[in-house]
Amino acid sequence: MTLADPEAACVRPCILVVMGVSGSGKSTVAEAVARRLGWTFVDGDAFHTREHIAKMHAGHPLTDADRAPWLARIAAWIGERLAAGEPGVVVCSALRRRYREGLALGRPEVRFVYLDGDRALIERRLAERAGHFMPPALLDSQFATLEPPDPDERPVVVGIEDPPERIAEQVVAALGREAGRGEP
Repeated sequence: MTLADPEAACVRPCILVVMGVSGSGKSTVAEAVARRLGWTFVDGDAFHTREHIAKMHAGHPLTDADRAPWLARIAAWIGERLAAGEPGVVVCSALRRRYREGLALGRPEVRFVYLDGDRALIERRLAERAGHFMPPALLDSQFATLEPPDPDERPVVVGIEDPPERIAEQVVAALGREAGRGEP
């Protein structure tokens, strides 16, 4: 394993789940990470039903019952990628530990990248964002639900202050540093 081998920081194949509250830059950063690594990218929003998108668009947060089938579809995508032996990057808010456990299912191949940021910055981003179904009014519910990953979850934690390409570079570099230390 070399410092330049981010995939070595994961059991192969590797799936990265880029997580955080709405407006943290998950989709943009995840796509940039996938591009840098040459891995498949999918946005978790694609797994939402029309009904749930409409519910959020109307300003109503999803319940755990609403989220369960969405998380199951993302977990199935992860399982399909792993079964095919192919790495990938998926976006999912994964705000609660139990959601992350349901996505990882104890598989060390699944790693979480937590985009951690200042609430004021995220509020500003949401206010500037156009055309997304998640209204800024739901940010309170996102932060109320958020359980930042604990160290035993082996997250890659990156701040969101830098431009997305720089954040993606930091994610890849963090994985490379882990590989250099021989961590799984």
